[in-house]
Amino acid sequence: MARRKESPQKAAMREMMRGYLKENDINIKDGTDVNAVMSDMMSILLEGILDEELDEELGYSKYDYRNKDTDNSRNGHSTKTMHTSYGDMEMAVPRDRNGDYEPQLIKKYQNTVTQDLAMQFLQ
Repeated sequence: MARRKESPQKAAMREMMRGYLKENDINIKDGTDVNAVMSDMMSILLEGILDEELDEELGYSKYDYRNKDTDNSRNGHSTKTMHTSYGDMEMAVPRDRNGDYEPQLIKKYQNTVTQDLAMQFLQ
């Protein structure tokens, strides 16, 4: 049976993954290898979403100082270990100087990513 025509986003993701696996000489041999790649992908996706949340909180993007209209600013990242169905993963969670930023996707003391949360940010 032929594969259905996929969306441009899915095609782009497929090509990106093909390049990622090839450039990093990653061979998928079993479920453990798949889980490792999925954990990396989830970590990158969650970090990107958290960075976007901080952009919205501060009202300007990372290098857009001309539109900065607050005395608060970025203050690096802190490391957080999240437990997922793919295994444990390390994440870099952005911080602000005033400590006002409260992440919405992953709360401050949350350390587990459930299937429900994964589906929430994929929609």
